[in-house]
Amino acid sequence: MMLGLLLARAGIQVLVLEKHADFLRDFRGDTVHPSTLEVLHELGILEQFLQRPHQEIRELAGKFGDTVVPIADFTHLPTHCRFIALMPQWDFLDFLQAQCQRYPGFELMMQAEVVDLIEEDGRIVGVRAQTKDGAMDVQAELVVGADGRQSLVREKAGLLVQEFGAPIDVLWMRLARRPDDPEGVLAHVKAGHVLVMLNRGDYWQCGFVIQKGALDLWQQRGLPALQRAVAETAPFLGNRVQELNDWSAIKLLTVKVDRLREWCRPGLLCIGDAAHAMSPIGGVGINLAIQDAVAAANMLTSPLRRGAPSLADLRRVEQRRWFPTHMTQRLQIFLQDQLLGRVLRGDMTSPPLPLRWLRRWPFLRRIPARAIGIGFRAEHVHTRE
Repeated sequence: MMLGLLLARAGIQVLVLEKHADFLRDFRGDTVHPSTLEVLHELGILEQFLQRPHQEIRELAGKFGDTVVPIADFTHLPTHCRFIALMPQWDFLDFLQAQCQRYPGFELMMQAEVVDLIEEDGRIVGVRAQTKDGAMDVQAELVVGADGRQSLVREKAGLLVQEFGAPIDVLWMRLARRPDDPEGVLAHVKAGHVLVMLNRGDYWQCGFVIQKGALDLWQQRGLPALQRAVAETAPFLGNRVQELNDWSAIKLLTVKVDRLREWCRPGLLCIGDAAHAMSPIGGVGINLAIQDAVAAANMLTSPLRRGAPSLADLRRVEQRRWFPTHMTQRLQIFLQDQLLGRVLRGDMTSPPLPLRWLRRWPFLRRIPARAIGIGFRAEHVHTRE
């Protein structure tokens, strides 16, 4: 959607295919970081975005046992918005769609699922989609795979995936939120459990971290065991964990960290999770994907105006985005293995030394704030309307 907006704004004809009938699904990507908010500012649509219901996080903290540990202070970032905006991703997508509709070159087709690629003489020249009205072929100078970590586009293109593994999965659920609930703590760590909580107004969107492949074990223990674990981790939820009364309301999010060895083929480029699945640590996935989109628009607008971008054009986008992707994944893998994995095994019962440093010396909180809020390479909009 972001790439479609940027290209249509620059006068490029764009068609976005979305297999679902709407955007109303429980995505993980509710955190809109300062890097993304800066892109919205550069597009002149930030104020409109902020008029939509959202919450703002200026300081990020976790609770380790009974100890609150400040982690990141975003108030010193060199951006227009020095906070993370919490907004359900379906609202963000709806906002982007409204912005896209301002441009005659943009078209969004819902209930249009890509089922195959069209190839001629070694070049991808379009896609085959199944729509509510039947099969449809779309010819294109460039096909962009932005269809997530289970990307059919990258599978059909034969692009090889490098898997890095993850010791965790997440149970995704919601619990009622009350006006007197504590604020400012994103993650609760206690008794070998980790609970991440996102404020969605009248309810908490909760991510209960479990060991990789442990869903069957938790289901054998039964819902009362899960209810007790949630209540032990965040005691103020103890009077409402009974809302978790059916496994159908609890979704498994399989955590994976991977990266394509090559993000492109002639006529095809993958971005976002289709090119690099991220761990949920830091909530950076959606924001890295948007940075990919900005870089792709900056580098491919001129070639698209001339016709089909060359493979060298596409590789320049990949090379530009490889470093921030690689560095972010290395950091996530380290935190998964050395923090979350150890907590879930019961090997860590007190805040590790780096977290104690953050608690003692506030200026150090600017470092994780920059890594989370801006990342290892910020992209800025260079295309013009």
